[in-house]
Amino acid sequence: MKKHANIPIFIPHVGCPNDCVFCNQRKISGHTHFDREAVRGELDEAFSTVRRDIPIQIAYFGGSFTGIDREDMRYLLSLANEYIDAGKCESIRISTRPDYINREILDILQENRVKTIEIGVQSMDERVLSASRRGHTASDTERAFSLIKSYDFELIGQMMTGLPASTEEAEVMTAERICEMGADGARIYPTVVFCDTALHDMALCGEYQPLTTEMAVERTAAVLSVFMKQGIPVIRVGLQASEILTTGEGVFGGGYHPAIGEMVYARYHRLEIERALQGEKTAGKVLVLRVFPTDISAFIGQKGENRRHLTEKFALRGVKIIPDEAMEKYKFTFSLI
Repeated sequence: MKKHANIPIFIPHVGCPNDCVFCNQRKISGHTHFDREAVRGELDEAFSTVRRDIPIQIAYFGGSFTGIDREDMRYLLSLANEYIDAGKCESIRISTRPDYINREILDILQENRVKTIEIGVQSMDERVLSASRRGHTASDTERAFSLIKSYDFELIGQMMTGLPASTEEAEVMTAERICEMGADGARIYPTVVFCDTALHDMALCGEYQPLTTEMAVERTAAVLSVFMKQGIPVIRVGLQASEILTTGEGVFGGGYHPAIGEMVYARYHRLEIERALQGEKTAGKVLVLRVFPTDISAFIGQKGENRRHLTEKFALRGVKIIPDEAMEKYKFTFSLI
């Protein structure tokens, strides 16, 4: 996928009659209601500040876009097309649920220059879907992916780690299935427990144990590894910052940390280095890593955590990281001196 910029328009909980245990779109998006007449103003304000050196998509996020009132859906698509016709953006991106995909909907989206569809998979484990009250099955997701792939859409699979009844094995399986079903990219969200949700109630009564930050990093890094190995771009790890997430207001617990994405990538790199060093004679030596320049901080880890961990685990004299423009992003080579 080529790099692009999104102009996000949030449609909180509109079009989604289901109440997943983790969901509180008002908390997640920072939006409390949807006023379609205000969208033009939001777009005009966004276009006045957005960078123009990469393709731009208008992105309808936050609710199940294909489940909203048809008149509203067509209005929002038509509005986005005005900006496409004016040369201000390239295409449209929407997010929705697997059970709100059919040929009629896909025909409408295709006619209105939607390029990217993001599907909230969350899990491919039936126990997890049931415990999370998702309201659809894994087979619904398979059917939706198959239908979307029969059209010319870019397809993004969204999944979560740490849901009720989930395990690392179930999450790795979900990532593998998203790859197998033909996703062009993925988003990974460690579960955050928001107040005023069923999941909050489950946590309070001991029915659900929220992820610690360490658990969220470990399990999400295992999922990230699946996508990396399959060459599927991960376009986001963790929820985007909103005012509520930034302040912590309304967050009870779970995989929330302002730097969760960086922490997950750092853990992924650490695990890959550990695998590479297995069987090597490391004691008393300096580990020299060559990495792409923008990856240096992810290899070092927060506050030098990866450096310390590797030095202690492999009895190293030190770890040196060298920026190398010739390296592929997220890759490394190593030597021991």
